Amino acid sequence: MTTNEHLMKTYAPLDVIFEHGEGAYLWDTNGQKYLDSLCGIAVCGLGHAHPAVTKAICDQAGKLLHTSNLYQIDNQQHLADQLCEVSGMSRVFFSNSGAEANEAAIKIARLFGHKNDIDNPAIIVMDNSFHGRTMATLSATGNRKVQAGFEPLVQGFIRAPYDNIAAIESIAENNNNVVAILVEPVQGEGGIQIPAPDYLNRLREICDQNNWLLMLDEIQTGMGRTGEWFAFQHNNIQPDVMTLAKALGNGVPIGACLTNEKTSDVFQPGNHGSTFGGNPLMCATASVVIDTIKTDNLQKKAGEMGDYLVNAFKDKIGQLDGVREIRGLGLLIGIELDSEQMEQDCANLVKLALEQHLLINVTAGNVIRLLPPLILDQQQADIIVDTVSKLVIDSLQNKAAA
Repeated sequence: MTTNEHLMKTYAPLDVIFEHGEGAYLWDTNGQKYLDSLCGIAVCGLGHAHPAVTKAICDQAGKLLHTSNLYQIDNQQHLADQLCEVSGMSRVFFSNSGAEANEAAIKIARLFGHKNDIDNPAIIVMDNSFHGRTMATLSATGNRKVQAGFEPLVQGFIRAPYDNIAAIESIAENNNNVVAILVEPVQGEGGIQIPAPDYLNRLREICDQNNWLLMLDEIQTGMGRTGEWFAFQHNNIQPDVMTLAKALGNGVPIGACLTNEKTSDVFQPGNHGSTFGGNPLMCATASVVIDTIKTDNLQKKAGEMGDYLVNAFKDKIGQLDGVREIRGLGLLIGIELDSEQMEQDCANLVKLALEQHLLINVTAGNVIRLLPPLILDQQQADIIVDTVSKLVIDSLQNKAAA
């Protein structure tokens, strides 16, 4: 397969082109069938070619695609109502991506700070985090590989170790410019890092004590993936700002920045905007995604299936020397490997899995990341467990025999 010479070299795609999909499966241009346990990096939570999503796109495309936010958009209002109902938040700004949603959150925090007479507002962000690739969001991201070559970075971010309350308390004691904490409830790109059960609760308390905003990046954890609509609901707290994207549109590009009563009036006309954000097509599609998750109780099923997968992996490979840890929250699952124990680079497992007609991902260098669709059934889950486990076992055996 040849790479299109006119595409910028921003990706190193695998040697496969997918032609169509249905449910948890994809078919390539040679008619070969693959089980998708990555679903477009946590995007296609309802699987591929979901009938309700397809119908919503076709129906809306036949009526109206775009008018701009110079005018009221009924679909946008309806989607905002739905999101506020399931999240408990108050208002929504719609964008086209997760990075743009996080840009909106960052701007809200800075404007909130200035309105409270803080001239140089700072936001606490976490090591090994990922918030996007725009200049502000890559500056907020805790990964030097993402930032390298794009200096000077945007100022106004203070870094802290993830899942470390003492570090946050120390910053609070020594810095009077902080206005917000921006954090992922589970670090996805950072290797499926799941914090202590009370981590978000403690952050909420610190923010309340200091009049800071708690801003949660739920772009990968939201929309039912962790077993609740949103990961913060496991902690029975409420953020001041929450960002969404990925699974909100099931493949149609849409992002959202949600605010609570404290932050809903920070933005006023002229403070922020988006030409395409919240257009009729995107909002009609996302509304059907919410309806489907709610009707089929898919967030609960994600929690149950996630537990099944984690337990099955622990039974099959959890005791192997080359497997450091198996962790997950709903259908957000990470298998951390000891790269020194593996015969090949952990990333090569992605290609080996593709040869077995299974789509997986490796992140943070040595963590197999599994993000299967919320519609996954037990038979498909067993295929994932059997295939991934065999790949890991074979690699370890090859290392031992060398």
